[in-house]
Amino acid sequence: MSNDCELPRHHSTPAELREILTRYRTVAVVGLSADETRPSYRVADYLQRAGYRIVPIHPSAESILGEKAYPNLRAVPASVGVEIVDVFRRPDAVMEHAEEAIAIGASVLWLQEGVINNAAADRAKAAGLQVVMNLCMLKEHRALA
Repeated sequence: MSNDCELPRHHSTPAELREILTRYRTVAVVGLSADETRPSYRVADYLQRAGYRIVPIHPSAESILGEKAYPNLRAVPASVGVEIVDVFRRPDAVMEHAEEAIAIGASVLWLQEGVINNAAADRAKAAGLQVVMNLCMLKEHRALA
């Protein structure tokens, strides 16, 4: 998924990851697939079973994992209270989602393992979001145990 020439400039400390994973409970998963074999589905399923509220973001799905799906982040009602935007998209698609995360007032932009976009991360950080890049939310959550 990553651009082989780009290395992440943002690195989260274990303390920052612990704080994010324990403080925030509502996760919009951008690019969540209904296909149980896809990494996005496996990660979201794990997080849901771990007690997180999952908000599927997929342009053509009606529901995934028993949750109403939305075509994009801006379509999610403010009352849902998205805190973490977890992105499973190609790096060249990330800036759009960073802008949406800022617009909806999310607290964290989390770019999954292999998703590296320094410009989008810089934009999100400048807007006050915490940024996690090139790490798997499932693996980091498991590491807390």
